[in-house]
Amino acid sequence: MIQLETFTPEDFDRFMSWVDSEEALVQFAGPLFTYPLTYEQLENYLHQTKKRPFKIRLTETGDVIGHCELNFEKEMPRLSRILIGDQRMRNKGLGKQVVKELVKLLFTTTDHTAVDLSVYEWNHNAITCYEQMGFRINTGQGTTIVVGGKEWKAHNMVLQKADWQF
Repeated sequence: MIQLETFTPEDFDRFMSWVDSEEALVQFAGPLFTYPLTYEQLENYLHQTKKRPFKIRLTETGDVIGHCELNFEKEMPRLSRILIGDQRMRNKGLGKQVVKELVKLLFTTTDHTAVDLSVYEWNHNAITCYEQMGFRINTGQGTTIVVGGKEWKAHNMVLQKADWQF
C-alpha cells in the first residue's frame, strides 16, 4: 500500500534524481518544467496555489518512491505528474494505487463530478492502467508537443464520478 504526503523542499533532491533527461521530464511533467530541473523551478511549483503536489510513500517500508499531483487550474480537476521514481518499484501495480488514491481523495473531499488526465499515446502501460480505473479517451481533446525533434501526441482521458468504483 501507499500513502500520499505533502511534497516539501526536503523532497527536491530525490525528485531531481528521478529525472535524468529532457524526455523523462516531459513524459512525467509535460511542459511545466525545463530540463535540467532546478531548486528555483521546484520552489515556484510549491507556491502554485492550484496545484497539490504529493510524494508517494510505501507504507510497508516508509520509502518515498514517487510523486503525483492534483491540479485545479481548470474547471475539471486533473491528475498530473504521476511518477514512480524508484525504477525498482515500477510495473508492480503501484501506479494504479496512486491513481486510485488521488481519485478517492478528489471525489471524497470535493464536489467535483469528473477528473481528467493527459497521457502520451505511446505510453501503453499507463493508458491500460487508466482504462482499468475507468478513464476513457476523450476523442478530439488531445495535444501534441515536440520533444527532441519528435512529435509526442497526448490523449486526454476522463473519469466520471458516476463510473468510479471505490
